[in-house]
Amino acid sequence: MKVWLNNIKSGSNLDFNTLSLIVSIGFMLLAIINPSIPFKHNIYNYIFVTDISQSMNTVDMSVMNKPVSRLEYMKHSLHEIMSELPCGTKVSIGMFVGVSVAASYTPIEVCENFDAIEDTIDHLDWRSGWSGNSRIRESFFNLARLIRSFPENSQVVYFTDGEEAPKLHAFNTKDLSQFQGGNDWVIVGIGGLKGAPIPKLDGKNQLIGYWANDSFALQPGIAQISEANIGTRDDNVAGGESDRYMSKLDEAYLKDITKQINGIYVRGDSILNILSAMKKQKPAWQDTADFHLKWFFASLAGIIFSLRFISIKQIKQYVIKRRK
Repeated sequence: MKVWLNNIKSGSNLDFNTLSLIVSIGFMLLAIINPSIPFKHNIYNYIFVTDISQSMNTVDMSVMNKPVSRLEYMKHSLHEIMSELPCGTKVSIGMFVGVSVAASYTPIEVCENFDAIEDTIDHLDWRSGWSGNSRIRESFFNLARLIRSFPENSQVVYFTDGEEAPKLHAFNTKDLSQFQGGNDWVIVGIGGLKGAPIPKLDGKNQLIGYWANDSFALQPGIAQISEANIGTRDDNVAGGESDRYMSKLDEAYLKDITKQINGIYVRGDSILNILSAMKKQKPAWQDTADFHLKWFFASLAGIIFSLRFISIKQIKQYVIKRRK
């Protein structure tokens, strides 16, 4: 120890071992102090809006080669997406029917609340609907208001088949030209392109028939499919296959309204496509956190201290030995 201190005092006699020891001690002291630098990082909050209107009961999707309804496919997709989201992401599950969107809760952290979020997805059901209508355009305005009520801003991933009920005409088409707040919203189209009948189910989720074409015959602004509009449940069903109303993913319509709100449209038949579209969304907001340098300086101290036991001569001998 005395020899080492004398070497430090003399200055001229500092060898590599002594210098590396001094430097490693210096870095260890910095590690103990644990300085930090401000670091900006992106915060991602999402509300996943799920269309639970009756057309989502249409069976024209598949999971593992088994036919499933659009609703079940949407739930499967949500489960897959949740498992891909990094910790720190906050998530809310919303339900759309009629003209409004209801959030199950304000966005919550996905890892801490994973089981609760998965349970919410499992319990998505068309019977939770409070209206028989499906007015996607009008729901955008209510959704924007809902997001403004959240404590933190959130991006939107909206699952729907694009089925408007009642069908749009000149008097019930909501103008989206003045709509603000839809930038980077991801609209996910769910459903087949060929067309399939909409099952009519009873309160116990049992099939009693299929919706008839007459169910969508319009009075001005009224769809017969809407229990809210007719006051009592319409239990009439299609008399035959030719009388069934055929529903399909209205992709052209969804692309059009997505363009009008400056959003991003993606067909929901691929989880990778949905995740890719979500990556194009801007973060909900940015936060500044301290990036601590303790482990950086501790690692440097360990590396430099270890070099004291490795000489240039030893390195050359190792290289020569490897060449042989």
